[in-house]
Amino acid sequence: MGAYILRRLLLMIPTVFGIMAISFLVVQFAPGGPVEQAIANMTGADASLTERVTGSDSGDFSGQQAPQNSNNGSVYRGSRGLSPELVARIEKQFGFDKPPLERFGMMLWNYARFDFGDSYYRDISVIDLVKEKMPVSISLGLWMTLISYGISIPLGIRKAIAEGSRFDVWTSTIIVVGYAIPGFLIAIALIVLFAGGSFWSLFPLRGLTSAGFESFPWYRQVLDYAWHLVLPIVAMALGAFATTTLLTKNSFLDEIGKQYVTTARAKGLTEHQVLYRHVFRNAMMLIIASFPAAFVGAFFGGSLLIETIFSLDGLGLLGFEAVSSRDYPVVFATLYIFSLLGLVISLISDLAYMWVDPRIDFESRQV
Repeated sequence: MGAYILRRLLLMIPTVFGIMAISFLVVQFAPGGPVEQAIANMTGADASLTERVTGSDSGDFSGQQAPQNSNNGSVYRGSRGLSPELVARIEKQFGFDKPPLERFGMMLWNYARFDFGDSYYRDISVIDLVKEKMPVSISLGLWMTLISYGISIPLGIRKAIAEGSRFDVWTSTIIVVGYAIPGFLIAIALIVLFAGGSFWSLFPLRGLTSAGFESFPWYRQVLDYAWHLVLPIVAMALGAFATTTLLTKNSFLDEIGKQYVTTARAKGLTEHQVLYRHVFRNAMMLIIASFPAAFVGAFFGGSLLIETIFSLDGLGLLGFEAVSSRDYPVVFATLYIFSLLGLVISLISDLAYMWVDPRIDFESRQV
């Protein structure tokens, strides 16, 4: 077991390196970077017109020599009227005065020490910015995952036991319809119905807490926190029920039809013992395998529209704004953190296999 865990931990190093290298390479070809945007702000030009060009393309721009950077012989469209020294200072401010390979190496060295630097456009370090947005993402992702799995697994088991019944048909219809409707449409419908739209005003429209939350007694803080989460969690969780519920049902149906179930029944075990002592352990293997992707997706990637609709300032919105504004320290830091966390959760998921089925031998595995 220890050797397998060590191999998996070591394998994370080249995996994260590959993710960061590909992302860094893609960014090098993306127009409208932070230097271009800074020049555009100074000149009043469109950032898309300030992309970097080289050589003969840029010797003369609008009848005036464009500033040239001495490090790589490149210039910026839209930098007319700015001195080369000013352009060089802007590049140095954003760290673009060094060659790409050197910048990439420095970034990896800093990230290995969990030093993520400061945001380009906010007067705050990246790690403090992530901590500031984390409560929203934790609230949405954690509660959505727990509620989704807490309802989907028992529902899937019940549907497998009652396959073909009216209960099975009606619940399948409901969850498939819920899956087909986009989460943001459900969110808008919930706001219209229950958050002061055209009908009732039962739930708050924005934020995780009410004004004066810090002065509330603890039990009122819990109730206020839950009150604010009801609509966002419902909007996110409705679509998540379908996949887990149907996966649980199909896994149980597949296991119920196997020979060992017939043998267990022939030995006189009750149906409850057969289902929860034997079938449950084997059927849950697929559910555990799907958990890391579902958790990471719900925690970090699936809440952008929900955060926007309900005015929740979380990591999803932070990542979108960072990409839009080319705030590269935030983009790469969040990518690094999320990738590392996803790999760790995947390892924990594999270790959970052993808890579900002790027959699995990790030491015999090569990766």
